[in-house]
Order: sequence, then structure tokens, then C-alpha cells
Amino acid sequence: MIDFYTWTTPNGRKVSILLEELGIPYTAHAVNIGKDEQFAPEFLAISPNNKIPAIHDSETGQSLMESGAIMLYLARKHGRFLEEGGEEWRVVEWLMWQMGGFGPMLGQTHHFHHFNPGKADYAEDRFLKETARLYRVLNDRLEGREYLAGTGAGNYSIADMAIWPWASRFEWQSINLDEYPNVKAWYLRIAERPAVQRGYAVPKDVGPIPMP
Repeated sequence: MIDFYTWTTPNGRKVSILLEELGIPYTAHAVNIGKDEQFAPEFLAISPNNKIPAIHDSETGQSLMESGAIMLYLARKHGRFLEEGGEEWRVVEWLMWQMGGFGPMLGQTHHFHHFNPGKADYAEDRFLKETARLYRVLNDRLEGREYLAGTGAGNYSIADMAIWPWASRFEWQSINLDEYPNVKAWYLRIAERPAVQRGYAVPKDVGPIPMP
């Protein structure tokens, strides 16, 4: 059994989508970061960096923080959503791209452009431009392919699951997905998956998946 500590954020949804795709039993524990519940001692015992998501696997005794590490752990444990050979590293490559760029940079766009517009023109402009650049990178990668890794159809992986929830906040980023047709097709393809729809509503339903 997986105890899953999360909130309604892209990083949390990355893991809830994977858990739903794997179809394994888990219990979701809501950690309301708007009420500073991430600083509770019992949560810090699992996630010392006071960030969601985090998991505890009662089967192995393993506790983990950091969404990328959690996704790699679960994918490897269950032998799914990682490619083989060199393509496994392609999955890791794009997972790291999300962890190091697409997530952090879009998060800054949310902070300066969505939540605090007009307060820091330089920061707002910088992160909007970087967000657009990253979407172009993603659009180029998806040219002629359904998913980020693998060489054929059906190569849906944890890289896609990691990136998709951040793209689901395209409205916060002033991104028009019509300008990134490969991303839009990929986004809609993933949004149709029942496990994604279930995972998006963990730990609580905040409304339908945004549609371009």
C-alpha cells in the first residue's frame, strides 16, 4: 500500500496520474499547502524539504520525497512506463527536462504573471519568454511522434505524465496551444485517458481538466 501525500498542484498530479495508471492501491492524504500543513512534524518526517508530493510504501518501508524520484521508484518497482535500453534514458532525459526547466520556470510564470501581475515587469517578461521557449522545445520534440520517448505509437511514459500537468495550466501561462499544434494534440491525447482524469481529481476535485 502506498500512502500518498499531495495537494492540487502539477507536481502532485504527476504522481497521482502515475498511481492511477499503474492501478495499484494507495491512500491519498491531502496536505493543504495554503494552510502550511506541509510544515507539520509528521509530514516533515517523510518530506524533510516540506514539499509535496511524498510517499510511504508500507510494502518496502521506503519513504520518498521529490516527484521525479517517486515516479522513477514506482515505474521501476512495477516495471511499467519506462522504455528499455537507450530509450529508458530518453524517458529520464525528458523527466529531468521537466524537473529542471518546464516545472520551475512555469512555476515562476505562475508566481509573477498569474498571481502577481504588474508587480515585477522584468520578472514577468523574463519568465513569459522562457515559458514560450520551453513550449517550442516541447513542440519540436513532439513533431511526428505521439509521446516524448520511444520510437512508435504507445510509448506513453512517466516523462509524459510529469510534463502534462504543468501544461494543463496553459491559461495561467498565457499560452495559446493553437500556436503549438504538436503539444496541443499530445495534450488532448493524454487528457482523454481515464487514469489521467482520475489522477487530476486527487486529492480533491477542483473542476474539469482545462481544454484549449
